[in-house]
Amino acid sequence: MVTNIIQIGNSKGIILPSEVLKQLRLSLKSAVSISLDGNNIVIKAQPRQGWAEAAKRAH
Repeated sequence: MVTNIIQIGNSKGIILPSEVLKQLRLSLKSAVSISLDGNNIVIKAQPRQGWAEAAKRAH
């Protein structure tokens, strides 16, 4: 898959195809971590923070 870097306001970004987001169960405002591995950019989905504690409080 090839994509281009685009202008987003004063920042730069890429568009992630909806199929990729669907497979990773990501949506708008999903938390991800970004790191470098040599010359590669690695984007990883981050689990929701605090959900286990919130579930305990709900019971």
